[in-house]
Amino acid sequence: MLAGGTDFYPARVGRAVTEDVLDIAGIPDLRGISAGPEGWRLGATTTWSELVEADLPALFDGLKQAAREVGGRQIQNAGTLAGNICNASPAADGVPSLLALDTEVEIASRAGTRRVPLQDFITGVRQTALQPGELVIALHVPRPRWEAKGAFLKLGARRYLVISIAMASAVLEIADGKVAAARVAVGSCSPVARRLFDLERALAGAPLDATLGDRVEPVHLAPLAPIDDVRGSAGYRNDAVLVLLRRLLQGFAP
Repeated sequence: MLAGGTDFYPARVGRAVTEDVLDIAGIPDLRGISAGPEGWRLGATTTWSELVEADLPALFDGLKQAAREVGGRQIQNAGTLAGNICNASPAADGVPSLLALDTEVEIASRAGTRRVPLQDFITGVRQTALQPGELVIALHVPRPRWEAKGAFLKLGARRYLVISIAMASAVLEIADGKVAAARVAVGSCSPVARRLFDLERALAGAPLDATLGDRVEPVHLAPLAPIDDVRGSAGYRNDAVLVLLRRLLQGFAP
């Protein structure tokens, strides 16, 4: 099952598609963004372009920034939110921001529906918690307790149309000029994108100023497991993501 097909078809260039393909892009109930008392529902087949154009609070700024990095405009017009997580690539641009938003994945089957935290949904490289007969129908983002803002940074070999070497996203909830709560996630530096819980605890209570990035320490990167590949070495990724995180957090200062 697919909607945009922006990962499926490029992987099959030069050979016939032999699998059975069911395109679900035309099902209206799977598309669109709505808000309720508890938070926001992002339909599974909502495209990245639709997300960018949606009227959403600053909480979603990081996800919108990530959306603009998902390929070119043509890919953003076709690629879907659920496709990005179901493809389960370590370098999926949307996943760190969705993790920082504390997203839950709504899954449906003939037996009913269930919700799974995104951090438990992607279980490995190209692996998810989906069972046979199940379909992702929506992503759910809870309302934060305090005023919140998101941000995203990505490092690639060039500015646009590139697979990430490293990327980071954060959501900060702010009260009285201080960080009331923080959620920080890193992608392209482990088999699945990871939340940095120790860093989140270190940020809690910190003043929202230009020194915020100084709180990031190498020890906070312990959950990551970068590899050597054609885009960069593990050591380079470790160094790069440390810089990305510091710049990302400095950017929250008023």
